[in-house]
Amino acid sequence: MGLKAALSKPFAAFIVKGVNKWKKDAVAAQKETLLQLIDSAKHTAFGKDHQFSSVKNYEDFKKLVPVRDYEQLRPYIDRVVAGEKDVMWKGKPAYFAKTSGTTSGAKYIPISRESMPEHLKAARNALLTYIHETGNAGFVNGKMIFLQGSPVMTEKNGIKVGRLSGIVANLVPAYLQKNRLPSYQTNCIEDWEEKVDAIVEETYHQNMTLISGIPPWVQMYFDRLIEKSGGKQIRDIFKNFQLFVYGGVNYEPYRAKIENSIGRKIDAIETYPASEGFIAYQDSQQDKSLLLLAKAGMFYEFIPADEYYNDNPARLSLEEVELDTNYALILNTNAGLWGYSIGDTVKFVSKNPYKILVTGRIKHFISAFGEHVIGEEVEHALLSVANEQGVGITEFTVAPQVNPGAGELPYHEWFIEFSKAPEDLPAFSKKVDEALQAKNIYYFDLIEGKILQPLIIRTLQKDAFVTYMRSEGKLGGQNKVPRLSNDRKIADSLTNLINTI
Repeated sequence: MGLKAALSKPFAAFIVKGVNKWKKDAVAAQKETLLQLIDSAKHTAFGKDHQFSSVKNYEDFKKLVPVRDYEQLRPYIDRVVAGEKDVMWKGKPAYFAKTSGTTSGAKYIPISRESMPEHLKAARNALLTYIHETGNAGFVNGKMIFLQGSPVMTEKNGIKVGRLSGIVANLVPAYLQKNRLPSYQTNCIEDWEEKVDAIVEETYHQNMTLISGIPPWVQMYFDRLIEKSGGKQIRDIFKNFQLFVYGGVNYEPYRAKIENSIGRKIDAIETYPASEGFIAYQDSQQDKSLLLLAKAGMFYEFIPADEYYNDNPARLSLEEVELDTNYALILNTNAGLWGYSIGDTVKFVSKNPYKILVTGRIKHFISAFGEHVIGEEVEHALLSVANEQGVGITEFTVAPQVNPGAGELPYHEWFIEFSKAPEDLPAFSKKVDEALQAKNIYYFDLIEGKILQPLIIRTLQKDAFVTYMRSEGKLGGQNKVPRLSNDRKIADSLTNLINTI
């Protein structure tokens, strides 16, 4: 065992002991966090506008601070971007994480001197928790790769701007720098396919022990490695590869193909980082749910997803949540985001400790007929049948077809790229539809009532989704294919990629 591995075990035990303290009383940690945030920001423009000096508890806070999305907070954020200080948080941000906006171009998410260390600490603790649970520390002696956006940063009114992953890349601790790949020069390549090819060349003969990234782009990296090797599996290319760290999407649709590429099952850690804050990570290999980080500079709120678009929805703190209820996640952060609707939905599967699953996006659903089908439901329906039948899924998305051909009922149209197609597609489609009906009573009623016909699957050509994402300028990095759309934008773009053979 190398020195780093040996030292990591007592350090992991020390860190886990600290985590265990707050996770036993996460509600108290959250109450303390809220009051600390309020006190720190009471002299900012936002704090004065919302009477932070009078806030004594969460009930006071709810009355004074409405829930807003990025566009609704934009008058304040624009002032921060313009270089004004003490607007939403004390001073000026250390960085802006630049992300793609859906309605008005780029979004600039502030990252403060207080919030940036929480991102780094959470990523570190996810790995240390794994070491403490499994005793497996060997990976820290090998090479680690993080498939991420470019670390190149620009400046806007004196504040550094970049992708979150790129900002983090510039802050990797010195003790990990020698282990880290790819090189800075390769990481700066903007064209994703060119970058992946360069990463393959850099890593092919290295002792890779940890690989991290969004699953579909890791799969692309694996495909290029396998092609370069003449067909070897990843376990034969990287004999000491031990740990896969991922986030951003549900791993389950990709698990079978990734494990097939590797040639064996491998330990994996799911993380839930966002530009707004590092929210949760998987703290056990025996449990796929994520530990909500109740002491990480953020105060969380939860709105029942089926009330989100109501005029006056319920707004709950951590101590008020229920298990197995879909909630829209609201953040209040030590970077100055207040009542901020991040757009994600989660559900709690444990309250001792508080653990979540990410169930989708509040705006990614199908409810063209009142069914409100969400991402978790379509993923479960498809994967339960695919796993039962040994079918391989590369990628998929679903959209409503509200204007079918003459004499046809409307339906949900599924666009699927198979890595291993079903032997009987109509029978497979029927079983997936039945599985979705079992998960969503509204969809069941629409099928039973002959308002909708059962779903229809369109099989797509190989690399169809890569082609689509390339055409949208969203290939690689932190970009993800939406599982669900309530419109036809993605579906219409995929129509010419349907497999006609």
